Amino acid sequence: MKNKSALVLSLLLVSTALSGCVGAAVGAGATVGVAAAQEGGITQAATDTAIRVQVADSWFRHSTEMFGKLSMTVREGRVLVTGSVPTPDMRVEAIRLVWQVNGVRQVINEIRVDGGDGVKGYVTDTWVTGNIKSRILLDKYIQSINYTVETVGGVVYLMGVAQDQAELNRVIDYARNTKYVQNVVSYVRLRGEPAPGAAVPPTGTSAPAPVTQVQQPMNNAPAPSYDNSYSGQPSGGNGGIAPVESYSLGTPNR
Repeated sequence: MKNKSALVLSLLLVSTALSGCVGAAVGAGATVGVAAAQEGGITQAATDTAIRVQVADSWFRHSTEMFGKLSMTVREGRVLVTGSVPTPDMRVEAIRLVWQVNGVRQVINEIRVDGGDGVKGYVTDTWVTGNIKSRILLDKYIQSINYTVETVGGVVYLMGVAQDQAELNRVIDYARNTKYVQNVVSYVRLRGEPAPGAAVPPTGTSAPAPVTQVQQPMNNAPAPSYDNSYSGQPSGGNGGIAPVESYSLGTPNR
């Protein structure tokens, strides 16, 4: 048990260093405490951290450019990959490398093929992510520790486990009403629903299936209902799956 605890602690600290978070600064005890409080507890957090470390290592060994341009979020063995790469080949290779890591149950491919928006876009996306995280952290009706937020090119990606539909709606509303947000994509499941099962790694290098989009109603029309179903099998050649909910917000609020 002592060795297992040490392994968990080491993995969490390595993950903190890779992600650039402040966990190491506040101490190992706080890092492990946060993991224990998350849905799934320390064991799941350690598994996800091991996946994160191995994927990052694979990307770095393959290409420092790939490593620098991509980000990932890992929850319950589900890996959300975001970022912008210069070529379709790099996009496919990045996803293939994720599937080679033990413990990966699903790969959600949200990689864009373009030159990115440069420093200005990065700063804006970072501000959006921080703003949303702060708002859900201060909301006493939301267990913010169970959510992760990633923003790429004005698109907000949500992952995690919601306690109920009302909590999820609050999180989505915060994201929708944040300045500069153009689109919100939710991969959040409701507590009590089964986590995605193991998926068969894809073969071939075909392009991914397009992400399903649900248009956001304008002029105060009713908000769309949230379909919290999940596909346990990857679609397309790189393992992408349809999001739980994705909708355009129209002209961004700038």
